[in-house]
Formats: sequence, C-alpha cells, structure tokens
Amino acid sequence: MAKLSQEGLAQRINFSAALVAKVELCQRRPTRDFAKRCDAVLETGGLLERIHEVLGPGPILPWFRQWAAFEQEAIALRCFELSVVPGLLQTEAYARALLASGGLLTGERVEQQVAARLARQEMLARDIPPMFTAVIDQRVLHQPVGGPAVMREQLLHIAKVCAERPRVRMQVVPTSAGAYAGLNGPFVIATLVDGDDVACLDDQLQGRLVERSDDITVVRQLWESIRSEALNEQQSIELILEVAESWN
Repeated sequence: MAKLSQEGLAQRINFSAALVAKVELCQRRPTRDFAKRCDAVLETGGLLERIHEVLGPGPILPWFRQWAAFEQEAIALRCFELSVVPGLLQTEAYARALLASGGLLTGERVEQQVAARLARQEMLARDIPPMFTAVIDQRVLHQPVGGPAVMREQLLHIAKVCAERPRVRMQVVPTSAGAYAGLNGPFVIATLVDGDDVACLDDQLQGRLVERSDDITVVRQLWESIRSEALNEQQSIELILEVAESWN
C-alpha cells in the first residue's frame, strides 16, 4: 500500500487536503468516488470501497470505522456471542427485528443498518474469504427475535451457510455448561495478514478495541476457555437444526 501525506494523497485523487484530513478524523463521510480513487492510488485492492459499503449512510463512530477496516482486512475472525446471532450470519429479517427492537432507531435508520450489516456479510462470499469461527451460547437459539418464522429461518440459515462454506464454522455452548467465561459478554478477534490479532469487546454503547499484546493474550485465553465448553461442530449443527424445528 502506497504511503502519502494528506497533501500528496489529495493531489493524486483530485480532492482537497482539508477534505482528506476531515475523512481521516471521522469529521466527514467519504463518498464512494472518494473511496474508489483512494483505492486506486493506495493500491488497496478495493478495500476502502468495501469499507464504505459496510459503513453505510449515517454518522460514523471512529472506533467502528477502525474496526470495519480490521474486519475487512482479516484472514480469520473468531467471534463469541452470548445473546444474539453473530452479525455476519444474521438473516435480513432477524437483523431487522433485532435493530427495530426497543424503538430506539427510526425506520429509516433501521433499514440503513440492515443494509450495512448485509453488506458486511459479503466478505464470506469472496474467492478466498476469512476463516470465520463463531461460538454462541445456546440461549441464542431460544431467544425469540422477530417471532417463530424468523427464528426458524435464521437457524436454518446458519446450518446452510456452515454446510456450503467450509471456512465458516459454528459451535454452541450448551446450557448444561453452567457458569463459564463467556458470561462476561461478546467479543470478536480479527487475525490480520501480518499475523497480529486485534479484538473488539462489545457493549450497549460502543465497542472497545483491544490491541495491546497483554490484553490480546487474555482475550485469546478467554476464547480457548469458551471453546472448551462448546459442543463440537457436528453436535452444534444438530442442535441448531433440532431447535429450528421447534420454532414451527
């Protein structure tokens, strides 16, 4: 990837240096044309345009823009979810029901976020997609989001994606596990091309990016502890299909 100053990049893409600075500081949303020109000059292979699609319209939180970049660059993603289906595996109906719950977002904003979430999923359809390993708590399968039809479709979708995409793997921590490390909350670990790991710990307000080596070590240990409590992949898919039929 080419290295340029703000002024140098601005000259090459025919935009002002002031605009480049505002985009870098998350003070201005870039257009698709801006992203495409930057991709061409910086030789990113279309990375910035993909991130642009993922972010969608609306305000950008700095932490999310940074995480979206890590997610798009990742060669492997390890995800743990305690109460909802991972975003990369959500159906449109499930995502819409989840985002609309509580009435905190306008209808327009819900649709924007649904579109952005579906755009993120396109990474799993690349010629060489990242290895995506998800572990979920069994409560995710029983938590009613959008009603029985939505839940059945969602669980069957998980099984279908795992069957069709060998680089997507799913495991379930059964209720019988009792107390385990994952009860502290969801997180994602992204492994980048250079082998470094970056993690995102999620909460109700924002995500916390973790990059310090000591902290990453703790998150890796947390991941291994959670996986040790999970059913194997075949058992997990069998459970998912069993619960899917119970939503009839």
